[in-house]
Amino acid sequence: MSAGREIQGGELMRIAQDQEQALRLHRSLRTIRDTASLDPDLRDMAHAVLSGRVDVKDAFQDPRYTEAVYQRIHEIRRAADDQTYAEGRQTRARFADWDARRQADLDRERAERDAPVHGSGRGGQPAARR
Repeated sequence: MSAGREIQGGELMRIAQDQEQALRLHRSLRTIRDTASLDPDLRDMAHAVLSGRVDVKDAFQDPRYTEAVYQRIHEIRRAADDQTYAEGRQTRARFADWDARRQADLDRERAERDAPVHGSGRGGQPAARR
């Protein structure tokens, strides 16, 4: 596999229950890979999976990677526990804004993925109904 190639969401179907879950997992791995503030082992895991060097199932069973995931979850929980009520409200509002943007991005990606392919030899005609 070439070094510049990135796996596609469909290549995650072995562990995803459906295309939507594969798309969300793919996006999450890209986010982890590209977030400089995260643990280097976590970023390395995402990069290894996205590049195809490591199978996603193997990555989820690798002690180095699972430890990095558990450590990050612990950090998030500790930060949430240390927040004041006002900080918690601000965090929830920021999350709601982020989640709305993320959902819009997912909707756009889904529409692009599901758009009809032009030049398929059918002259742009819809497929016959069964």
